[in-house]
Amino acid sequence: MKVGDEELRAALDAVRARADLAARRASDPVGVVHRYEDPLDRELVGLVAASVAFGNVKTILAKLGDLLDRVGPSPWRAADGDPAALKARLRGWKHRVFIGDDLARLLLGARAVQRAHGTLGQYFAALLQQHGDIRLALAAFCDAIRDVGKLRSRTRRGPAHLLPDPRGSSGVKRLLLYLRWMVRPADGIDLGLWPVEPSHLLMPVDTHIHKLSRNLGLTRQERLTWRATEEITASLARLDAGDPTKYDFSLCHMGMLQRCPSRRDSARCNGCGVMPVCRHWR
Repeated sequence: MKVGDEELRAALDAVRARADLAARRASDPVGVVHRYEDPLDRELVGLVAASVAFGNVKTILAKLGDLLDRVGPSPWRAADGDPAALKARLRGWKHRVFIGDDLARLLLGARAVQRAHGTLGQYFAALLQQHGDIRLALAAFCDAIRDVGKLRSRTRRGPAHLLPDPRGSSGVKRLLLYLRWMVRPADGIDLGLWPVEPSHLLMPVDTHIHKLSRNLGLTRQERLTWRATEEITASLARLDAGDPTKYDFSLCHMGMLQRCPSRRDSARCNGCGVMPVCRHWR
């Protein structure tokens, strides 16, 4: 293994070890998922939370709280009831390009798939075995939920953006984030609910992770695309092939806190855990 990989692993392990998981979980959408005990609820709430997780995190958490208060204490039971009643409860809810009807359809579609296969995890594992490729499995997974929930619109972009198509060039960060929550072993952040090996996961790449990854030499891709996601994951798999996304949570929060720049910046880089392996400081 290259010396650079050993240095990178040491730096990333140190960042991960220093992360205050309890404090950071409270300010992350995954914290909302942990409020539920029933795995069926956790699957549905996780999908909802990941799907709306873009923008200001305080706003995301407030909107999620309002949404789930309207749904009630057991989302899977609410989605098993009268669809019109669920849509009525969510009428007036809005976040970015999404409205309450979009989220009702997402819940109804996901619950129908869940009900048909026992759990969403069992269904996704079967798709992964069938297709042998996580991108194709994720696309089929989204197709099923979208079709059953009738999550489509010719006049609004909300439905398509809520559950995007992984076949495109996008890195589909929110979908990969959902997979990480469900698949990685329970560690206080991720939940380890699905019978899928973590080695199949791809890194959920947002602007913070993309910028950090370029600074650390994990990718040369200038745009945040599926190709960048694959490159970043492959680089991290050199450090841990069995669990390449284990650094995601700590790196993402460090990137947000540091406001990682694209250049050497003594003020903003001060205290950053990856300075020793950053291209701007080596």
